[in-house]
Parts: sequence; C-alpha cells; structure tokens
Amino acid sequence: MPRYIIVGAGAVGAALGSRLGLVGRDVVLVARGDHLTALRERGLRLRTPDEDVTMSLQAIGGPEEIELDIDDVLILATKTQQANEALVTWTDAAVHHSAQAVGTAGGRLPIFIALNGVAAETIAHRYFRLVYGVCVWMPVVHLLPAEVIIRSTPRSGTLHVGRVPANHDDEDQALQQVALDLVAANFDVPLPDDVMLWKYRKLISNVGNVFQALVARNGDWRPLVTDAEAEARRVLDAAGIRYISEAEEAAARAAGFIIKPVPGVPASVGGSTWQSLQRGTRNIETDYLNGEIVMIAHR
Repeated sequence: MPRYIIVGAGAVGAALGSRLGLVGRDVVLVARGDHLTALRERGLRLRTPDEDVTMSLQAIGGPEEIELDIDDVLILATKTQQANEALVTWTDAAVHHSAQAVGTAGGRLPIFIALNGVAAETIAHRYFRLVYGVCVWMPVVHLLPAEVIIRSTPRSGTLHVGRVPANHDDEDQALQQVALDLVAANFDVPLPDDVMLWKYRKLISNVGNVFQALVARNGDWRPLVTDAEAEARRVLDAAGIRYISEAEEAAARAAGFIIKPVPGVPASVGGSTWQSLQRGTRNIETDYLNGEIVMIAHR
C-alpha cells in the first residue's frame, strides 16, 4: 500500500489524512506554525456529525524530515496561492527504492491536486510528471490548530479524481489504488473521463466564496453570487471552456452525502475563504477563483 504525504494539512488535507489514517493507511501530514506544533504535541482531532476522535499521525515541516519511497503518493492540499512554493519545495526531494536513490519526487511520484480552482494542475506540471486533479466536495471546517471538522454524513465527501490531462487509461495503477483507498476511507470517488470538467463547474460555485466572507451576516450577499456565477458562465462559454451541466452536477450531489450538525459547531460557519480570514492567514485564494474568470475574460 502507498504512503500518503499530505502537503498542506489544513482543512481538506487534514480531513483526507484523518480519514485515511482511521482505516490504517500510512499518512504523513505536512504543516507549519502552531498547527504543526499542535499536531506533534496532541495529535489530530477529527469531529463529524457521528464521531469525535483524536489520532496520532506523523507530522513534518518539509521534505528534509522524511525519506521518500517509490510507492509514496503526494496529495497537494494547500490553497492555490501557496501551491507554487510547495511544489518547488517538494519536486527535487530524492526518492528511494531498496535504500537506493532512484530519482526525484517530480519525476517519479504521482501528485494529486486537491484544491479549489483550475490553475494548480498547470502549475504542478512545471515540476511533476504525473499530475492528477481532485474535485473536492466536502463541507469541512478548520479554525483551530490540530482540529478538523467534517460536516457530512454518512459519507465524508465526494472526490472526482482523474489524470490531467485526461488519458482514459484503465490501467493507471496509481489512480486505481488511490481511488480504492479513498473509498475505504469513507469517500465516494467517481473517476470521470475528464476531471477538469468537474473542477471548472466547481469554479463557478467558488466565485461566491468571497462575497460570503466579506458580507457574512451583515447583509444578503446571495444576489451578488447569482450575478457573479452568471458572469462566470458567460465568460467560460465565450472562451469555449467546457464544464459539466447543472443536471449532471445535481444528480451527483443528490446521490452523495448530506450535511448534518456537528455538536458544538455553529451553523453559521462559512466556507474556505471565510475560514482563511477567520484564521488570520493574511491571504485568500480569490485571485485563483474570481481572478481565474477575470483572466479568461482578459484573454
């Protein structure tokens, strides 16, 4: 079985790592600052509508603290504005087999891009040969160090996964193994012919994140989201960029998880951009969400 190196063990990364760890997969969390310190001192706490568990998982600050193996899998779960730095940090890390160096992470290991937007896959191809996209549907909250909250049940989320660019290879062993492990870890894992169609559709939804984050409970931000999503569709259509239909997305969501309250977590908790502001990260991913639509329009 592969070992999973979660580069960026924040909301999505910690959720994936905790779920994989709970089903016995070997997981390494890559984090920094107070979050890394807390992970090392007290482990990772996972809260869901049905669970409250704390687990001890290996936590590191970077590739200098680990020896990579040929069977390792990297999962990038930073925000897009942090992706380039993370990819540069990991691409030249030595990969070993039978105690011998056999290459670098960028040349030998698959990397799965589990973050919003559609830019990180292109960024990753500058440094990694084997790139896979992950369209993440998972209502997850990360506000405190060493704690992650998944608000969905009975499955923890839906992860559309595929090679980028699409290659329709049924013998892709890395993809098949990762999909099996994620299913065992309580996720639904469709393998579409072109995962980027799903990521572009989610991009349309994500342009609303910034309005929720800025307005919150101080006004009705939904009309702004409606206008922004309509503009995003017009731009993508004018550029000839395909994305899945409303009907296909609705059918997939109807067959997936439901959101239920988590004890002690207020229903007013917002999405990923809101959470970044709440944590005081001093940077958000809007440039690669709304900004992606603006860039396509300018082109």
